Amino acid sequence: MTGDATLAEICVVACAEAWRGDGAILASPMGIIPSLGARLAQLTFEPDLMLTDGEATVLAPGDEGNGADGNRIAEGWVPFRDVFTLLAAGKRHIMMGAAQLDQFGNQNISCIGDWSRPRAQLIGVRGAPGNTVNHPVSYWVPRHSRRVFVDQVDMVSGVGYNRAAGLSAAIAGFHELRMVVTNLAVLDFGGSEHSMRLRSVHPGVSVTDVADATGFVLAAPLRVPQTRLPTASELTMIREQLDPDSRRDLELT
Repeated sequence: MTGDATLAEICVVACAEAWRGDGAILASPMGIIPSLGARLAQLTFEPDLMLTDGEATVLAPGDEGNGADGNRIAEGWVPFRDVFTLLAAGKRHIMMGAAQLDQFGNQNISCIGDWSRPRAQLIGVRGAPGNTVNHPVSYWVPRHSRRVFVDQVDMVSGVGYNRAAGLSAAIAGFHELRMVVTNLAVLDFGGSEHSMRLRSVHPGVSVTDVADATGFVLAAPLRVPQTRLPTASELTMIREQLDPDSRRDLELT
């Protein structure tokens, strides 16, 4: 491992780890750093992952040269209508964003404030309800704060573990919130009753830093490890092959 990795590069590798062990499913990353993470996973430990160009073309892993998808080999076609088939079959793992997340993983991307008269209108629930009850879901939060990690979300867009527990077994059986990656830490839902748990802290970040930036009590082991650093080969892939223009840094500014 190497110690000269930037925060953005550490986050890319942390996002890549979300897809470890998934095999031949459709990875749907939302955002620059999650997209780089999915492509890094495909190039290294998860070669069977399917990644699209964001429209309908399934892209093979390979050398992008200047980082543009246009230089990659098309190896299949998944029109948008077929994404719903993959979604319903559980053959997809999406990494979404969140305006708010609570301790059980309920996600809000719809509005801030009372639903009948919100202070801010966001993008609506979009596909979050179907995503969170049909296949694995992870989250990417570039700015970890009490505004995002709240005691109670203003509106539930994506279903958390406490709400999934009230669903039928046939539905709740496919509910899986896997990982949350932020600019401070990596979290999962291994706490009591699937509450959010601190999994690792990024270099230079303390457990207290994460707790102070979270609006609820986080579960945590007695010894919280440091987030895995990129290997030398991973850094080379990120810097020279996947993102030579350093777009990854823009998501953390």
